[in-house]
Amino acid sequence: MSEERKPLNFIEQIIEEDLSNGISKDELRFRFPPEPNGYLHIGHTKAIGISFGLGEKYNAPVNLRFDDTNPAKEEQEYVDAIKEDVAWLGYKWDKELFSSDYFQQLYDWAIVLIKEGKAYIDSQSSEAMAEQKGTPTQPGVDGPFRNRSVAENLDLFERMKNGEFEEGSHILRAKIDMQHPNMLMRDPIMYRILKKHHHRTANDWCIYPMYDWTHGESDYIEQISHSLCSLEFKPHRELYDWFLDQVVDTSLIRPKQREFARLNLSYTIMSKRKLLQLVNDGVVNGWDDPRMPTISGLRRRGYTPNAIRKFVETVGVAKRDNVIDVSLLEFCIREDLNKTAPRVMAVLDPVKLVITNYPEGKEEWLEAENNQEDDSAGFRKVPFSRELYIEKDDFKEAAGNKFFRLKLGGEVRLKNAYIIKAESVKKDVDGNIIEIHCTYSEDTSRKVKGTLHWVSIKHAIKVEVREYDRLFMDEAPDSHQDKDFMDFINPNSLKVIPAFAEPSLKEAKIGDRFQFQRLGYFNVDNDTASERIIFNKTVGLRDSWAKQTRAEHSRSKPAQNSSNQKQQNNKSQQPKRKAIDVIQQLGKKYTNLPEIKQQKIKAEIQELSKKVTYEELEPLFNTAAKKVGTRIAVVLTLGVLLENGQVKNDAINNFIAKALEDKNPLLVAESEAI
Repeated sequence: MSEERKPLNFIEQIIEEDLSNGISKDELRFRFPPEPNGYLHIGHTKAIGISFGLGEKYNAPVNLRFDDTNPAKEEQEYVDAIKEDVAWLGYKWDKELFSSDYFQQLYDWAIVLIKEGKAYIDSQSSEAMAEQKGTPTQPGVDGPFRNRSVAENLDLFERMKNGEFEEGSHILRAKIDMQHPNMLMRDPIMYRILKKHHHRTANDWCIYPMYDWTHGESDYIEQISHSLCSLEFKPHRELYDWFLDQVVDTSLIRPKQREFARLNLSYTIMSKRKLLQLVNDGVVNGWDDPRMPTISGLRRRGYTPNAIRKFVETVGVAKRDNVIDVSLLEFCIREDLNKTAPRVMAVLDPVKLVITNYPEGKEEWLEAENNQEDDSAGFRKVPFSRELYIEKDDFKEAAGNKFFRLKLGGEVRLKNAYIIKAESVKKDVDGNIIEIHCTYSEDTSRKVKGTLHWVSIKHAIKVEVREYDRLFMDEAPDSHQDKDFMDFINPNSLKVIPAFAEPSLKEAKIGDRFQFQRLGYFNVDNDTASERIIFNKTVGLRDSWAKQTRAEHSRSKPAQNSSNQKQQNNKSQQPKRKAIDVIQQLGKKYTNLPEIKQQKIKAEIQELSKKVTYEELEPLFNTAAKKVGTRIAVVLTLGVLLENGQVKNDAINNFIAKALEDKNPLLVAESEAI
């Protein structure tokens, strides 16, 4: 039976089409182009996975190119960290390159553009230039220096390069069209003066090229066939192509920019600037703090390359932005560690348990299975004695029938050991239980419902456990216009717990991963020393966050009296609003929302669209041009209908054509997607 083939994603379809149209497989080349101004985070793994995944699929080279054009923010530390992260994920790059490798070539090309009248020096203030640039609905106007002579522009540009002018006094702009509907085409900046030390070129340059000028030309120099980037660069594609038009040799490969939806994660910040703020403000202990969404932070927390790659694969390659629930990432690491992590026993909140009929001074070394999911994992010996630690929560003096742990008069099985029965307790002066007295039975064949983990007090080793929770309490912490993302910091995101573990963990090495039975997955932290073993909690055995938040939400609701309850029941009997009406309502405020909120609303509209018929949608094709948000909602809904089999007709084609002519870039982008 042949192996089932996975359907191609839209980027693979583009490549296959190019191959069928004459490009050779030998000409395929990809790149991952990070800016070394921070550590890579989980959002970057999608871009890494796409480019390197295509390299693996087509046996094509992939360059690791650092876009190092801003010396004010870039450091060698970030270059080293990025290389370590990409290698740790299991990817191998063909060439390690830097945009700074091309500074001279970029400068030479800029001279050509000046000589051809396609670039000029602007000496206005940034405020004046911004005012002249116009708005998405209002065209820009030409500035007073736009028609400087070629000779004057060449002279000023050379003097900029020689360091004669202060930062901000002059810039080099491409001369395109100040009335262009795409604001990025309104004479974009190509060079600015920055008198900063560069981590590679030192003080050789004091003018630095802008990203848009550098990016496509670097792709062309390296002969990248497909330049893949996230969706926010889609409006940049027109400028990318214009800059290439000025330099390409038709006999060489011309890079093709294509965009995919970026990876957004709930309860997570993806902005490097905001992540840096967390580090600088001491909210976290560095870029590799296990609460950070950085790859180095995830690695330190105990995540595996396999789990992260599986997560990226599961998310897939899409054309539309959406927010992925962080629980999917946690599910992927659980699945991976369940297969690979050795099982051990540790107690985080101990209470003493004494087996009164077990001989004093006696100890046994019992056999314990290392991992029932892995036949090759084998067994280990764990010590057993009269006095043990168990978790406080695993005992109650009295409990109902649904409590399957230890209670007075009840029996449980000790993992890998005997069945015990709780007989009595010993309390301190405040009434707290300090000892549980039990008896044991050597008949281990009997069935009992509960099984507890434990450690022998005599043999236990002291360890430190760092228990991590989500860093933010809000699902989208940077989506609130009236609040700062820092307002949503979880004050309980880290708990440091002194704990006791079985003695086999004395030999654990930094990075080793384990399942603490019944508690979750843990790994040995970098701070571990010979006499101080520190474990980070990677993830629990199950998703407790959703259950916890549901419970808190339920508790926060005020109790309803019978009158309110009756009103609620009457409301529930009223007919629900139609999906198409809800979509219209959501669309009205769409363009006024921040990006991450737009993504959430977009996902909601697309889900509601599954309940909408074409007959309900078609009347909205005539929505007034000024109601841009509603028109975007209509486009999103139409996209779902088309994906589900709706055939394009004249009405649909006319609506899309009109939307593509609009000046709103969001509406145009969504229309292009369908």
